[in-house]
Amino acid sequence: MKPQGAFGAHDAGDTSGFGGLARTVVAQAASPRPYGGWFDQAVDVLEEVLAEKGIESALDKVVVDRGELTLFIQRQHLPEVAQILRDDPDLRFELSLGVNGVHYPDDKGAELHAVYHLMSITHGRRIIRLEVTAPEEDPVVPSLIKVYPTQDWHERETYDMYGLKFSGHPSLARILMPIDWVGHPGRKDYPLGGIDVQFKGAAVPPADQRRSYS
Repeated sequence: MKPQGAFGAHDAGDTSGFGGLARTVVAQAASPRPYGGWFDQAVDVLEEVLAEKGIESALDKVVVDRGELTLFIQRQHLPEVAQILRDDPDLRFELSLGVNGVHYPDDKGAELHAVYHLMSITHGRRIIRLEVTAPEEDPVVPSLIKVYPTQDWHERETYDMYGLKFSGHPSLARILMPIDWVGHPGRKDYPLGGIDVQFKGAAVPPADQRRSYS
């Protein structure tokens, strides 16, 4: 009998069962004004401060989708924009909820995305999303640790899973995978099955011989 993976997968390369699942992802276009609710005010304040600093180009586009506000930021200006969002009294997004990576292999020149969620406690728990992109050939994004110190382990996890390098991080190293692990498991080109794992000093019994917890 041929080995069968989860969800009825029969080929040997993909043990997840999702090998035949494909979906076309189209980059979202900038949303027209008015954005609705407090979104317009927040974007107006940010654009005004960016203009005062002479970096209007830092904001690539604004996307409103399913009631959520996303600001696409040029990666070199990310720390400046984050500090404005944190410190301006009309914005005050003082809490960072972390950073996540996304891999879009077909988004040429912007294959890797870093996505941040910021919350304003001062203004009624508003949430805003920042997104920056980097090419696979130069997967570097500025660290936000100096603005949001709690980004430390979040940036390490995103580096570990996606290979995004956060310049300025004081100790960028793997945090989930072994330090000598090859590859980044969050990327879409990472093999879904058949990865040899060495358990040093331990033996893993066959599935039918493991202890039952039921």
